[in-house]
Amino acid sequence: MRTIMVALMAAVFLSLLDAQVVATALVRIVGDLGSLNQFGWVTAGYLIGGTVALPICGKWGDLFGRKQVLVVSVVVFLVGSTGSGLAQTMGQLVAFRVVQGVGSGGLFVCVLAIIGEMFSPRAGARYYGWISVTVGVASLAGPTVGGVVTDLFGWRWTFLMNLPIGLAVIAIVSATLHLPPRSAPGRVRIDHLGAVLLTSAIVALNLLANQAGRSDPRSPGVVIGLCMASVLLVVAFVLSQRRAADPVIPLSLFRNRTISVVSVVDVIAGFVGLGSINYLVLWLQSVDRLGAGESGVILAAMMLAVVVSQYGSARLIGRTGSFRWYPPASMALFALTALLFVTAGPATPLPLTILYLLMFGVAAGLNQQALTVAARSGGGTHDMGAVHGVTTMLRQMGRSLGASVFAAMVPVVVVGFVVSLFFPSTRLPEDATADGAAPEGAAPDGAAPGTP
Repeated sequence: MRTIMVALMAAVFLSLLDAQVVATALVRIVGDLGSLNQFGWVTAGYLIGGTVALPICGKWGDLFGRKQVLVVSVVVFLVGSTGSGLAQTMGQLVAFRVVQGVGSGGLFVCVLAIIGEMFSPRAGARYYGWISVTVGVASLAGPTVGGVVTDLFGWRWTFLMNLPIGLAVIAIVSATLHLPPRSAPGRVRIDHLGAVLLTSAIVALNLLANQAGRSDPRSPGVVIGLCMASVLLVVAFVLSQRRAADPVIPLSLFRNRTISVVSVVDVIAGFVGLGSINYLVLWLQSVDRLGAGESGVILAAMMLAVVVSQYGSARLIGRTGSFRWYPPASMALFALTALLFVTAGPATPLPLTILYLLMFGVAAGLNQQALTVAARSGGGTHDMGAVHGVTTMLRQMGRSLGASVFAAMVPVVVVGFVVSLFFPSTRLPEDATADGAAPEGAAPDGAAPGTP
């Protein structure tokens, strides 16, 4: 059992570490491959591929066996890693990052479903806690590992180093993990139409969130078109699921009150917690005047608070069997932290700001394990992959939506703050642009604020 859990944790560590290490290598990547206007898709392509794979691979695990889908997902991830490491153009890198993201999403949802199948909800809470620790360690170690590997061996090895770990995971899982067989191959009817419609809808929604977050008044037609396409694709997907024999997302799942509540809270948690976390560094550097290194250390401490609260809540759930109070406590702490940040400013002592950030981290971690265990208890063993795929996908979509909304809001707020900070006797000039660009002379040394 320990060997299996180590292999599953290694698979999760592999996928989440790669989402982090690339951030520190992007400058070198752009320097070698060029195409500065496409570098954002190196990360976006990975996230979109993972979001698409979550519900589809979760359902396929229910149909064909979670061990088999996990192994295939790791193979796909390694193919994407190899292609990314050998890419000669930015277009090739983005394409292989999408492949890598698909493998990452597939292996992540399969690990959650395998733990759900192997253990009862109460016993599984302990092992979900270990997965949360793995997530936290990968998040904390990713930027450092990426920087060290890039400096010593070059950016290509940030992808190629996945190969030995991935091959070891495949060997251990193949030899030691034994699960009951799923449906016989002759009885499986794959919902091809549902998979295509879901993929198209997720891509359209992600593109809409990305475009809306830019707040570009010159291209309203693009936003309207993506909005209409997203609505039509979602409607078409829901209609297809009502008629499919083995739908990708069984609509009957949402008749369960627990799963419905978990789905809604996942979207809210992703929007509030994960969507805004990227902009806390902007607060530290623009309000508290900290450097990049200092703000990085403080954010690492906040991520450690996330990990500790995740693991602690998992242990408590395992002991008591109760999980219903953790999400409300998390949302109440989110609201309290937001109120404290509203009252904070340049005069707020740095230790107090750090305390607020630690509170934010605790709030972000409190509901993760509770929602995972709740989803496990709400769904049957035969739909375990579909349940985890849907709830994880909704959290990811909430994160994308939150990041886009904050991206549209933050520039205007930052411009007003910087102007009031350096010119307290003046008001925000009326000719400030809608996308957050400050008028000439509004910020010293040419440091015009903007979205990170």
